[in-house]
Amino acid sequence: MTFLSLSIQYEIMEVNQQFKPDPSLKLMDQVRQVLRYHHYAYRTEETYCRWIVQYLRFFDLKKHPAEMGKKEIEQFLSHLTVKRSVSAATQKQALNAIVFLYKKVLNINIDEKITPVKSRQIKKPPIVMTKQEVRRILSYLQGNNLLMARLLYGCGLRLMECVRLRIKDIDFGINKIYIYAAKGGKNRIVQFPKTILHDIHSQVDRVKEIHQKDISQGYGSVYLPSGLAKKYKGAAKEFMWQYLFPSKKISVDPRSGIK
Repeated sequence: MTFLSLSIQYEIMEVNQQFKPDPSLKLMDQVRQVLRYHHYAYRTEETYCRWIVQYLRFFDLKKHPAEMGKKEIEQFLSHLTVKRSVSAATQKQALNAIVFLYKKVLNINIDEKITPVKSRQIKKPPIVMTKQEVRRILSYLQGNNLLMARLLYGCGLRLMECVRLRIKDIDFGINKIYIYAAKGGKNRIVQFPKTILHDIHSQVDRVKEIHQKDISQGYGSVYLPSGLAKKYKGAAKEFMWQYLFPSKKISVDPRSGIK
C-alpha cells in the first residue's frame, strides 16, 4: 500500500457550514462538542477547556462570555502577563482558546484586534547535544525507553509522534516509518537506521503477544479517529492498528469510556 493511499485514511472532510452546538448543553459541554466535531486532539481539548474556564473564573462567572468581548479578553490576557508572568507562547495559547470559544462555539466574530499587554518573547539559542552526550544518555536507558530514544534521535521524531506510532506505520521492506496527522495535521515519511531494525521487529512480536492476550480477555480495542471507527467497524481490534508502544495496563478512553 502506498503512502498516498494510507494518508487518505487520516484525511478529514472540511465542512463550510458553521457547526452549531446543542443549546441545551452547559457551556463547557458545548465547547467539548464543537472541539470533537472539528476533530481536535484530546490534549488540545483539555488545554482549550482549561483556558476557557480560567477566563470565565477571572470574572467570577458574573457574566456570560457572550456579554463580554474585546475589553475583557485583553484584560484577562494582560493579567496573565503582568501578574502571572506567562511566556509569549502561553499567552498566545490562551488567546487561541478564547477566540475558539467566541468564533466556533458562540458564533461571535471578534473583528477588533486584540491588543493586550504582551509577554516578552525571549529568543534562546538551541541546545544541541554532542554525539558523546547522546551516547552517554542512551547508555542509561534500557527496554522500550531505549528503543524510543533511539527512534527520537535516529528518525527526528517528536515525542508524541513516537508514542502514537502504530504497527501499520512501520514498513520493514524499505525501513520507513509513516507519520500521520503530526503537528499542523501534516503527514511525512522518515527512514529508521538499520541498527535498530532487529529491536523494532522484536517489539512488534511483543506487541502481538500482548494483543493476543488482551483479545482472549475480552479487550484488545484501540483508539481510532472517529471517521475511521465508523467506517471500519472491526478495525479497532485489528493488530495493524495497535500501538507500537502500548500501555503497561488496560486504560480507559477518556472520550468513549471504552477499555
